[in-house]
Amino acid sequence: MCRHISFLADSERVMHYVMAAFHHALVRIVGYSSFMRASRRAYVASALLASWTGTYLDLYFVGKGLYAFPKRPFPSVFSIDIFFTAVVLPLGTVFFLALMERLSRLGRMGLIAALSALAAALEAKAETYGLFTHTAEWSHWYSVAGYGLFLSIIWEFYRRFQTVD
Repeated sequence: MCRHISFLADSERVMHYVMAAFHHALVRIVGYSSFMRASRRAYVASALLASWTGTYLDLYFVGKGLYAFPKRPFPSVFSIDIFFTAVVLPLGTVFFLALMERLSRLGRMGLIAALSALAAALEAKAETYGLFTHTAEWSHWYSVAGYGLFLSIIWEFYRRFQTVD
């Protein structure tokens, strides 16, 4: 037993040295500056904000009975689609922010409008597959407006986080 623990400690030490060597090589090749580290932290913080916000909004709307996720991972544990809020939203947020950085102000407004409309269209498509159901009171225009506001808040948070960091 003690020998096994010693092996794990040695392998962790080796892994630490490999990761440190990789980091130093990356610094030399890419010129990894403090700006890039700040940008990375802003991406992570924004992705976490998007995930948490999406999770709580889904929990709120499912709790109010406005919509439901009939086919979802771990249905006995979660009343929402936890895969979407824990994986899809954070990854989508990082891609969204990377695109937003490259666009002009008008392009950013257009991207937010297009993604909001796309999200509403994907919700309607998800209904046909039985992944999402909503009540008669629900309108997909709520999704268009909601995703527009959501994406605008995430973008503003990302921009402000970069200036604070």
